Amino acid sequence: MPIYMDRHDVSKSVTAETIAQLHLEDLKIQHEFGCKGMTYWFDAKRNTAFCLIEAPNKEAVEAMHNHAHGELPNCIIEVDTTVVESFLGRIEDPKTKDTTDLNIINDSPFRILMLIKTSNYLNRLEAYQLTLFSQKFHNNISKTLDHYNGSIVKNDNNSYLVSFKSASDAVQCLLKIHYQFKYVTPKFDASGRKLNISLTTGNPVTDKASLYEESICLAKYICDTIKEPLVITSEVKTLYENENKNAIIDNTLIRVLKPKEEKFLTQLMNTVETIWNKPDITVDEFSKVSGYSKSQFYRKLMTLTSLSPNQFLKEYRLHKAIKLLHLQMGNISEIAFETGFNSPSYFSKCFVNTYGILPSKYVQQHLN
Repeated sequence: MPIYMDRHDVSKSVTAETIAQLHLEDLKIQHEFGCKGMTYWFDAKRNTAFCLIEAPNKEAVEAMHNHAHGELPNCIIEVDTTVVESFLGRIEDPKTKDTTDLNIINDSPFRILMLIKTSNYLNRLEAYQLTLFSQKFHNNISKTLDHYNGSIVKNDNNSYLVSFKSASDAVQCLLKIHYQFKYVTPKFDASGRKLNISLTTGNPVTDKASLYEESICLAKYICDTIKEPLVITSEVKTLYENENKNAIIDNTLIRVLKPKEEKFLTQLMNTVETIWNKPDITVDEFSKVSGYSKSQFYRKLMTLTSLSPNQFLKEYRLHKAIKLLHLQMGNISEIAFETGFNSPSYFSKCFVNTYGILPSKYVQQHLN
């Protein structure tokens, strides 16, 4: 049967004991609705509770809650238990020595999420170099994450998504990985060294379709667009400094994204994803769709990325193109037009300027 996680927005007066009692009421009648309450989490600071339930459908989850205590969830999403465990460390009630039926679990699912990306640096390495680099890079990352209690949710050849309970662990891990990166990359290609790390925060269930989707999307947007290599949100900064009373985030090393910048970045990327492959899009149209005047849009974009709107859109298209090349979704000319370039020759020129290699040579070296 499918597994669901729901979110309940509760009042400030609700306690961990209250949620435990509601969970117990669910367990008493769950069989009537074909459900199985696996566990729950409670975030007292943010007045939210989350239930993990095996059920035939979302309607059964709602009916069980309604019949048991009348507290209907604000949102329900289908989840994968492996992913839940990667983020949160468990998929069932923790064991307790308490002999009573009421198992009070005061455990928040609020997490600091880290995204590590090495951009397209790996794609420019020859095969033997890539093997050596990958071994050193991944060994180093794994040891560092383990040391700072990071739980790997997902990783591939050049990226990691990691979950942390502590902002202190997350920030210190970010700094350690950044410091060590120069020692695991080939010395002869210093210009190609590029590592981006972002830290965001969030609870698992929002109005999005998957776990921590809002936080993950923001982390991706940061790594893909912002000029600085180390970027954290203002909430991560606040959490870190609250956990370490005498510590202050070094703004010369780590960029702290302001709430207004987070909002602009999300609006920007939502806009880009709807217009990026339209070859005739103008800067005026780009800014209007984003909800800003031309001058506002230009200023905000330059502050975040150091790129003009035209440069930003071009780099975004090239990023899409290189993915399509790897997926072998067409020849070079087809991909050039599909990603919004007016001609294959202009596409090749932009590709060389950005990646230092012709697209034909790139395909020959890395995909054949």
